[in-house]
Amino acid sequence: MTYVVREAAEDETDAILQVARAAFGSEQDDEIATLIDELLRDPTADPRLSLVAVAVDDDVIVGHVIFSRADLPQSPLAVSASILAPLAVYPDNQRRGIGGMLIVEGLKRLRSMGIDLVFVLGHPAYYQKHGFSPAGVRGYDAPYPIPPKHAEAWMVQELRAGVIGKTHGQVSCAQALDDPKYWQED
Repeated sequence: MTYVVREAAEDETDAILQVARAAFGSEQDDEIATLIDELLRDPTADPRLSLVAVAVDDDVIVGHVIFSRADLPQSPLAVSASILAPLAVYPDNQRRGIGGMLIVEGLKRLRSMGIDLVFVLGHPAYYQKHGFSPAGVRGYDAPYPIPPKHAEAWMVQELRAGVIGKTHGQVSCAQALDDPKYWQED
């Protein structure tokens, strides 16, 4: 099957929320779906980028990612940043490279928008394959403390060369994402 990644349309929210509910399972489904819905409506998340992966054969949305605004208010250098959260792919469509397609296209678009850094809290082995590396050791603190045993799950990717090393501080995020429950890694 062939997939394309494109910007999500406003009338696709229900389909996006269905993907999230299926991808995250019964325990987290409503929490993650609520987060996505809130991020899509949150003006403090701008500039925001919402992308969907669509199966070409049947025009069905099978994956979604959202990137929302982030700031480094204590940084000595002005920087434009974003947070990748969440990324979801229907379980039947996982392990086909769809999540990676969403990440790659998102990073490409963010770079063209002038975003300097992208942060994510997720599985290190997965996100490191897509160019992310631990953020804490580089001087970037998450909006809420990350337990030491999960420190490598808080990651950053530089989209403009030379930003890492000249910036640091605690990342702030959109209001919808500004809740300690979203900053725990299992």
